[in-house]
Amino acid sequence: MSLTEHLDLRGGAVCWPEPASDLPVASPPADLVDVAIVGAGVMGAMLAERISGQGRSVVVLDRRPPAWGATAASTALVMWGADTPLSHLGRSLGAAEAARRWRCVYAAVADLDERIRRLALDCGWRARPEVYLAGTLLDEEELQAEAKARQAAGLPSQFLDSKSLAERFGLPPRAGLISDLAFEVDPVALTLGLLKCAVGRGAKLIWPADVVAVASHEAGVSLTLADGRAVLARQAVLATGYEAARAYLPPAFELGSSFAIASAPGLAPLWRENALIWEASDPYLYARTTRDGRVIIGGADEDFADAERRDALLDAKRQTLTAQSGDLLGREGVVAECAWAATFGSSPDGLPAIGRAPGFDALWLASGFGGNGVSFASMAASLICGSLDGVPAPDLDCFAPDRFET
Repeated sequence: MSLTEHLDLRGGAVCWPEPASDLPVASPPADLVDVAIVGAGVMGAMLAERISGQGRSVVVLDRRPPAWGATAASTALVMWGADTPLSHLGRSLGAAEAARRWRCVYAAVADLDERIRRLALDCGWRARPEVYLAGTLLDEEELQAEAKARQAAGLPSQFLDSKSLAERFGLPPRAGLISDLAFEVDPVALTLGLLKCAVGRGAKLIWPADVVAVASHEAGVSLTLADGRAVLARQAVLATGYEAARAYLPPAFELGSSFAIASAPGLAPLWRENALIWEASDPYLYARTTRDGRVIIGGADEDFADAERRDALLDAKRQTLTAQSGDLLGREGVVAECAWAATFGSSPDGLPAIGRAPGFDALWLASGFGGNGVSFASMAASLICGSLDGVPAPDLDCFAPDRFET
């Protein structure tokens, strides 16, 4: 039995080049390593880059090639606003605790922004304003309350009425929040770039390597591969994305399906400033552009993760997203050159699972369930790297995997 679920994570054709890496493939090391990371998607890559930067020895294992799973299906709108509005989260946790969590995500996005620049990663990074439009989740009045909650938390969002927003961005009149510190990236290029940095510092990348079991060991953790080989590490991190290690991740973290389309290159701009657009709605819709001028439209989520059923809906979802894009942008709908479907994860509070696995001192979970996968990967890397020496990083408790257990 495998340690994690085996899922068909995506169907259709993504608009990024299919992952192709020239990174060297290593064999499992005979010696003890400091940290073993299971998963070579964006979460594993973030961890590998950060941990190798601490001077620790790192091994990254994946049953697939790097960035080949859900990462390749990501639309990579990098924002710090979580799926659950701050004002809504404050009702269940209190304003101070809700703000504390949101500031963690904001800090993670700021850190990633700086890191991409410092490492000079060629990943399609472009700074964009974020436009959060009034919808079924937050109407105009509620959006104003959300703006006040964010401002009280020290987060940079500004409310614009429908007329002002339409004039600035060339969108149909609708009230919205405008936020700074958002950007777009190519998720595949980002992942491969981070892994390249880690490998350059001595990290080892091993694939295909299907980790089927994990156990405590006198030295830390023992990871057993399907072919019988083993890796010993002082600490290990399960960064397996939506192929969750269900023995350690509570059922409150659920899987569903999401869909996206992308135009041919050169269509953008269709609105001003190429802002990242998303709706305060359930179901939601979002839009962004790419560095080669594609327009990406995504959403139309379903609450099931069955791959065959998901992919059978792709043609219908392509038509739905095309029609909805016309309403969102106030023009003819975006004609899709690419369309894809993907497994997607969520949690009750819209936040990820980051922390020690139950029953282990040296095994960590880094599960970025929620709509901010790239942002959550940066946050998980910061929190786990800050905790490896035995002292939990501040705010780690906010994202404990078992926080929904009664």
